[in-house]
Amino acid sequence: MSLADHHRPRLLRGVRVKRDRVRGVDVLLAPERVLRLDPVGCAILAETDGERSFADIVAALAARFDAPPARIAADARTFLQTLIDRRIAEAR
Repeated sequence: MSLADHHRPRLLRGVRVKRDRVRGVDVLLAPERVLRLDPVGCAILAETDGERSFADIVAALAARFDAPPARIAADARTFLQTLIDRRIAEAR
């Protein structure tokens, strides 16, 4: 499934973002997986709650970072689609 503007992405049950205090980085914890997050990934996941549509997430990030929505959409879509493909997130 390809992530569309109307889809509402969310992390799957058991997946969460956590701060690794020892290393000083944010990580995405999933069953049997740990992914290191960069600031962009953290910002995207902070807006991803399963309630707002992808278009709403893009609008919020574009306003927050004063960036072109098309660029935000491209980066966020690639990031979230990768998580969906890896079965870490889903979109309804």
